Amino acid sequence: MPDLILHHYPMSPFAEKARLMLGFKGLAWKSVFIPSVMPKPDVVALTGGYRRTPLLQIGADIYCDTALIATVLEHLKPEPVLFPQHLKGVTRIVAQWADSSLFWAAMGHTLGPKGAAAMFGTQPPEVGQAFAADRSAMRTGMTSLRAGDAASAYRSYLRRLAHMLHEQPFLFGDAPCIVDFAAYHPLWFTRVVNPAMAGILDATPGVLAWMDRMASLGHGQPAKFTSTEAIAVAAAAVPAPLADEAFQDDHGIALGSRVTVAAESFGTETTEGTLIAATRTHYTLERTDDRAGHLHVHFPRIGYVLKEVRA
Repeated sequence: MPDLILHHYPMSPFAEKARLMLGFKGLAWKSVFIPSVMPKPDVVALTGGYRRTPLLQIGADIYCDTALIATVLEHLKPEPVLFPQHLKGVTRIVAQWADSSLFWAAMGHTLGPKGAAAMFGTQPPEVGQAFAADRSAMRTGMTSLRAGDAASAYRSYLRRLAHMLHEQPFLFGDAPCIVDFAAYHPLWFTRVVNPAMAGILDATPGVLAWMDRMASLGHGQPAKFTSTEAIAVAAAAVPAPLADEAFQDDHGIALGSRVTVAAESFGTETTEGTLIAATRTHYTLERTDDRAGHLHVHFPRIGYVLKEVRA
């Protein structure tokens, strides 16, 4: 098993999703804490621009987005399974809903005016101001739910999760799958990070009991590591050979082209590099950094925009 390095910060909901998947798989990993707001020079040294949290680093390979990180962990350690074979399609679809619609409803409620006041009220004003400015910049061009609308959607989604859990311990049966991890982390943010807003969960006790079962999975075996050490690991490593997967050309952009990849929305900073893989499921860009060396940066196709850099 190669060394797994997770770049994250404690209150990040998507990082909690990754930490819990590592725990589910029973994996040891190195824990690098990164800033919750920009600037993030050590993150950008590895990614070339992408700044969302978390990142999974394996040597000189950088994996962006928890949807891709889940797939990487499944390949590294197939058991216990995140993607049950007979449910592979439906669980990916529902997980995508949880990482988007459910997530934004939860955030709209938990970080609305009342929630933000509760979360940052005891801290120096500049802390809350910096967080709000950073997230506002990340949401450029997005339509944000107002707190009341978010709460309405959140309550409906919680009831639907409760229905799914009515006669089984996890959302798709007797064991957790990718949907449980995708649905858990926004609720965890409400319950654990900003508990002043957690009363919305009380109407669904079955969901709370499920959350307790999920939390009991733990985070595996993390060990403290620094971003300086992580960059040194990348600089000393060589990216892993690419798998022999077919090139899927949906853009008319040839392999070897100079390209950018960016998230469709929320945190749309671009990573520029040479396109060296475009498979059914992901893109890989080759790039070089003065500190981190020769890198392969990997993104899922879904949720990301590929563009050619033209002279």
